[in-house]
Amino acid sequence: MSHVPPALFVALSELVPELYVHCAEPWCVIGSAGARMLGAEVAVTDVDVLLSRADAAALMARWAEWRDTAHAPADGDRFRSHFARFRFPGLPVEVMGDLELHGDAGWQPVSPGKLVLVGLAGLAVPVPALDEQIRLFESFGRDKDRVRAAALLALRQPSSVLPIVASS
Repeated sequence: MSHVPPALFVALSELVPELYVHCAEPWCVIGSAGARMLGAEVAVTDVDVLLSRADAAALMARWAEWRDTAHAPADGDRFRSHFARFRFPGLPVEVMGDLELHGDAGWQPVSPGKLVLVGLAGLAVPVPALDEQIRLFESFGRDKDRVRAAALLALRQPSSVLPIVASS
């Protein structure tokens, strides 16, 4: 895995135990932080957490004093969720309860698919598996998402590490 930037380390060290204690349903880290946790060389400016609407509401109540009420999420015509941004040590944290993406078929739920656990200083951080993250970034369709998908594609292992030799 690539080096985890100090700000991401600090944010996840504070955030992950809170999520394990206060979320009743599965959750995961997506976006640039999720890609970085798998080793992609991408810039991380916040931590995006995909979770249920009920868990998002519970965290909004619990973390009310840390809420960044001045922040408005971008791409509201493309994404919708039970959303809030919080000021955490290290990096801002954005929670997205029941995230949906608007596409040709209208509003569709965003599913992380298969999750993997990435170890970080004794913490198990759930993130979508490599191919699932690529799928998510490609579905989001923004320039920054295409860059992240390309960084993840570069991590794929070749299907064969042995040279293929033809015999005559």
